Amino acid sequence: MGFTFSTLHIDNELELRLLDESDAEPLFRLVDENRKHLREWLPWLDHNTRVEDTMQFLHSCRVQYDNQICFNASIRHNGAIAGVIGFHPIDWQNRSAMIGYWIAKQYEGKGMMTRACSALTTYAFKNLSLNRVDIRCATGNARSCAIPKRLGFRFEGTLRQAEWLYDHFVDLHVYSMLAKDWSGT
Repeated sequence: MGFTFSTLHIDNELELRLLDESDAEPLFRLVDENRKHLREWLPWLDHNTRVEDTMQFLHSCRVQYDNQICFNASIRHNGAIAGVIGFHPIDWQNRSAMIGYWIAKQYEGKGMMTRACSALTTYAFKNLSLNRVDIRCATGNARSCAIPKRLGFRFEGTLRQAEWLYDHFVDLHVYSMLAKDWSGT
């Protein structure tokens, strides 16, 4: 098993492209411009304060990709980076993966993340022969929780105090999709 992923075209305005070091400057700018927005739900913002931090993240993404552990792709809207999505990690033995994602404030509400999650779920089942895809969302993050619901993922339960978010724990809802149930919505 394994993967080779470079670019996944979703439609005429949206594609997923494997992150690489050339993305450091635009990705850091997007994160920096959306720091307040992203900090509400993402625990890593305080560790990404310089372009060099983003470069280090991109290097670790490449190592994990080369080792077939996971991958991260930029979500591109008409060529511009709008966010990031990926599998964190891929469990090859159990043929499962968890999708993680974020999107910049200016791109919210356009259905882009739903389309990206749908495309990545289809990729998991058709290209990687996975059996299960999970999405975990902070219980208070209604926008994020709406995505797996919209795609027909099954709500499996809540992980209590499962993620440390700067100064407090948050509960996570767990949603799953099995290959046999995926219609490719």
